[in-house]
Amino acid sequence: MPEQISKYPEVTLKVLKGAGALCGEGAEQRILNKCPPERFCSLKTGEICVYGISEIPQMTQVTTEEIASVVCPNHKQSSLFPSTFSVSEVMPIGLFFSLGLLIGLFWRKTNKSLN
Repeated sequence: MPEQISKYPEVTLKVLKGAGALCGEGAEQRILNKCPPERFCSLKTGEICVYGISEIPQMTQVTTEEIASVVCPNHKQSSLFPSTFSVSEVMPIGLFFSLGLLIGLFWRKTNKSLN
């Protein structure tokens, strides 16, 4: 039996009720027994569990990783740098930081020899 994702789960449940589904508390859950009762609908032909977008982690048939692989196919699970920085941005920052350290060391040595 299917689990469904809806941006508007309350509207989806209303449509299912209008089509003759028994939804909410009191509907017998034979197969989708982990579905929250307020998101469950039973029809003559089967059962449906309607999840809102924020409820995706609660789903049992689809994992968040499966959804992420479709929604963000080029996303890497772990990366060295945050997604807000590209390598071309990080390299100059590292170069300027290193250059600043070298200038600071040279400056300190020059000031010590003058004293």
